[in-house]
Amino acid sequence: MKLLLADDEKELVSALVAILKHSNYTVDAVYNGTDALDYALTGDYDGIILDIMMPGMDGMEVLKKIRDKGISTPVLFLTAKSEIDDRIKGLDLGADDYIPKPFDMGELLARVRAMLRRKEDFAPSNLSCGNLTLDRSGYELGTPGHEKVHLSSREFQMMEMLMTSPGRIISVDNFMDHIWADGEADVNVVWVYISNLRKKLSSLEATCEIKASRGVGYSINEITS
Repeated sequence: MKLLLADDEKELVSALVAILKHSNYTVDAVYNGTDALDYALTGDYDGIILDIMMPGMDGMEVLKKIRDKGISTPVLFLTAKSEIDDRIKGLDLGADDYIPKPFDMGELLARVRAMLRRKEDFAPSNLSCGNLTLDRSGYELGTPGHEKVHLSSREFQMMEMLMTSPGRIISVDNFMDHIWADGEADVNVVWVYISNLRKKLSSLEATCEIKASRGVGYSINEITS
């Protein structure tokens, strides 16, 4: 799970990043509202943690702009502005939760888990492209008349990214940031996984294929005659 964290208190951000990473989250951290908006609009995040009072643009404005763009990524406000009116305004703008500072770290982690679970509740259990189906609960690819193929965790993450929006090109950097965020893998690993997934699609006689756009990235598309 990949999170965006935006707060201008750098010591707090450092501590939060360490704790969130220890809890197996991938985290991008920014320190002002302008960067928070840029990252939210261009990144692929499972959740966003926003301070309200930040330089450049306050968190309320960031949230309004990303919701106006149709981005439904769950957002949790973490802020010193704890008045009821502020909470109501944040929730009315589309925030999913609101935690005032100071806060308990255990409660924050629990709220983040709950926020991400709610997102998963609204996500379809299966994704499809042509005759191919990705079973999100079982990490399996299947087509009619063939035995399902089980995917490794990273194969599944890659197929999920591709099949969430068939036809959309996903860059190698996006795959690396989302799946190999620890930085320990070379970019060539993406090609290796794509090659393996293509073999599995072929064995399933899938009516869709993973296409490469030179210098841009990869997409999955239904095969047209």
